Amino acid sequence: MKITSSQFVISNTDYKKCPKPDIAEFAFIGRSNVGKSSLINMLTNKSKLAKTSSSPGKTQLINHFIINDNWYLVDLPGYGWAKVSKSEKAKWQVMIKDYFQYRENLTLVFVLIDSRLDPQKIDIEYINWLGENGVPIALIFTKSDKQTKNKTDASIAKFRKTLQLTWDELPPHFITSSVNENGKKEVLNYIDDIITTKK
Repeated sequence: MKITSSQFVISNTDYKKCPKPDIAEFAFIGRSNVGKSSLINMLTNKSKLAKTSSSPGKTQLINHFIINDNWYLVDLPGYGWAKVSKSEKAKWQVMIKDYFQYRENLTLVFVLIDSRLDPQKIDIEYINWLGENGVPIALIFTKSDKQTKNKTDASIAKFRKTLQLTWDELPPHFITSSVNENGKKEVLNYIDDIITTKK
């Protein structure tokens, strides 16, 4: 798949106010500062489609973008550490969980993981919650350009081994870099395959 058009549609705090659920929808979420906005911008060939920031917590709403007039890309608030109040985080949690459970055209959630880190409890718990609630997911390991391939492979192997404690069949995964566009083709082709299969 090649992305030829990408346009912001709407931001809101309630899944009921999302666009009409008539086309496939792919959501992106991850721990704060995992590189989500940079990845979205890389995939869509637009440097400022999603707002990037060095301080976590920039994304605070459900953000819809229409891609190729054919599917929605959804940028969700990060989980974990961010410079916001506990009450604000609690609102995000309810908003996102409602979206995951009730958004009828949600096709897949990409969960982003920092490829440089040992398995983080918050990531594992989040992935397990999605699995337990029947939300289809795939994993994207980000920032692969920040270390050697061997270190990335070892980190991912450790993460997958941890997941095997709770998963019978592991979700698919991709290795990406927003800097050198590693993994871009694989992620977009995966989305394309799912859309084509659903038709």
